[in-house]
Amino acid sequence: MVVENSSGRLPGGLGLWLSSPNLLLLELSVQKSVDVIVLDLEHGSFDLATLDSFLCLARSLELVVLAKTLSPERASIQQPLDFGSAAVIIPHVGNVDHARCVTGFAKYPPSGTRSSSGGRSFHYRTPADDFFDRQNRETFCLPMIETAEALEAVEAIAALETVDGLFVGPTDLSLRRGRGRYRRTDEDRSDLERIACAAAAAGKPWIMPAWTPLERDWAQTLGAHLLIVAEEQAILSQGLDAALSNARNG
Repeated sequence: MVVENSSGRLPGGLGLWLSSPNLLLLELSVQKSVDVIVLDLEHGSFDLATLDSFLCLARSLELVVLAKTLSPERASIQQPLDFGSAAVIIPHVGNVDHARCVTGFAKYPPSGTRSSSGGRSFHYRTPADDFFDRQNRETFCLPMIETAEALEAVEAIAALETVDGLFVGPTDLSLRRGRGRYRRTDEDRSDLERIACAAAAAGKPWIMPAWTPLERDWAQTLGAHLLIVAEEQAILSQGLDAALSNARNG
């Protein structure tokens, strides 16, 4: 399934979360028909040079990449888009005024304030007259709803012209709401319901990392467009556990 709205196209389905430039998992993602790759630039080990090379390879493999930015700052948001990411996921978004400012970094004027760069996103040539409008339509800007301030303003944030969808950060949201560790409680579900309703009212998709069957059931019931269902380090840990268990018990 693909969402088509004023921002272009965003695949639905299942995604994989990467925290390092793991070429093996990138190639396996193609073989296993993974719909989307999320790159965690905030907590992962990507630098600008490896991000540039990794996105070049991912694009050549026709993988859709969403980059979770290092911070909600201009350079951190613009660089993944300049390198060819299909979307940016912006962490640490606050109230609606903050959201309006930081999501504007992902859109060229007049919608936002993104700076023109050249290079890969320009296909290494002089841009056509409609280039900047097309870029605004064809790249997605996804603020994370992971703070109490963002949740309180989620309806207004979802309605912003510079916002193409919402990305949920369940663990940080639980922490910032004073509940401590994310435990998939009724309060957690209530927050997800509010986010889902805000996205639906704005006619925009919402996305969630859903590591467990309960989370996937919640998210699908609430109409999530894309679920991030596997994380690089967990894949390696679980695979190693299974291999060692088989060796020891077999």
